[in-house]
Amino acid sequence: MPQAGHSFHRSVLREYDIRGVVGETLSAADALAIGKAYATQILRSGGKVIALGFDGRVSSPELAQAVADGLLSTGVTVKRVGLGPTPMLYFAVKHLHADAGIMVTGSHNPPTHNGFKMALSSGPVYGDAIQAIGAIAKAGDYEIGEGSIEDLDIRDAYTDRLLQDYAGTRDLKIVWDAGNGATGDILRRMTAKLPGEHILLFDQIDGRFPNHHPDPTVPENLVDLQKAVAEHRADIGIGFDGDGDRIGAIDGTGRIVWGDQLLAIYAREVLATRPGGIIIADVKASQVLFDEIARLGGTPLMFKTGHSLIKAKMAETGSPLAGEMSGHIFFADKWYGFDDALYCGIRLASLVSLSGRSLAAIVDELPTVFNTPETRFEVSAARKFAVIGEVKERLAAIPDIAVNDIDGVRVNTPDGWWLVRASNTQEVLVARAESATLEGLDKLKAQIVAQLGISGIAPPEGF
Repeated sequence: MPQAGHSFHRSVLREYDIRGVVGETLSAADALAIGKAYATQILRSGGKVIALGFDGRVSSPELAQAVADGLLSTGVTVKRVGLGPTPMLYFAVKHLHADAGIMVTGSHNPPTHNGFKMALSSGPVYGDAIQAIGAIAKAGDYEIGEGSIEDLDIRDAYTDRLLQDYAGTRDLKIVWDAGNGATGDILRRMTAKLPGEHILLFDQIDGRFPNHHPDPTVPENLVDLQKAVAEHRADIGIGFDGDGDRIGAIDGTGRIVWGDQLLAIYAREVLATRPGGIIIADVKASQVLFDEIARLGGTPLMFKTGHSLIKAKMAETGSPLAGEMSGHIFFADKWYGFDDALYCGIRLASLVSLSGRSLAAIVDELPTVFNTPETRFEVSAARKFAVIGEVKERLAAIPDIAVNDIDGVRVNTPDGWWLVRASNTQEVLVARAESATLEGLDKLKAQIVAQLGISGIAPPEGF
């Protein structure tokens, strides 16, 4: 007999996860319903064991307890691994041979936000599967049973596995910035066993994020890391987002090494042992990356933005390495195919140590181009996808350009390329452009502004 149904706020069921503002669009009652609905989904697919973790946000313990209550009410077995980064929960699913996992995390969002990321033993949960959770909850169509719960401490097992693939032979000085996010405890354990000298910034887990916002794709959030690299004359600086699935990096000169540059550097190491391997990157990545993969003998594959989408594509194609501009980088080479910034940090330190060169020197080997950061044009949810369709239709009539429409429109012209795509998680269009010259970049930006202007979308100030 169906139980009482539960409806979520219309904004919280996203493409890749479930997310909202605590006390406004997200509550413990929502978490309870998510636990019930997700466990029901797993049971009906033949699963039984679900791992559960939570990040360092103030609201996370309460939401995690509500999720646990919901899970238990269906009859599943819950393996609770406690406070840590999202990748530790993904590791728990593998390490504990669980059928699925659910992580209470607000990722890199403001302190008042929280949410849930889910994974199966076979890969991510996203898209229709998330919408199905909402449908099960709304109908009150839950399984009913008496579950069991076990609290497990896997921190040492996770730390040891992170370190397993470090092969460095030269000690480095590294600054690590946890940003008061969920990586802090594991970071201390990991660096205590890692050769070299390690300086830790903001490694106390504090969900209020008192020092800076934990999003390493935003340059102002890397200022403390840049200062510390300069002060300590460090070889590398590595930063993490709030739940530890995205990496940011600084070379010894203080330059930001962006996600697509990191992917190009990792590709050298991976393709040396995986010749011809498919390396996947999202549509926002530099053409330099795709050209570098091909030069190294790999097979570049441009794909949609979205960590869940890319993980699924990796599994489909057998790709050993993939990544996004946003700092989600996925190793299936020696690792499990999920995005783990701590592991990415280990792999970066290892390859720099083995190379005998500085990270700055390695980056300098990549061709120099001029590009914009990800630029956001505000547009309503009702309009954002329609605008992309309008732009695509107009571009079809313009000669001397080629359009890739796998995710928005990525336009190749004699001056370089530009991209406009609709965000799946925000009411914005995301734009980016890249050229071999500053003059070319200005032309590309003008094309973006012109196309969006025809559709009634104004550029942000300074673009």
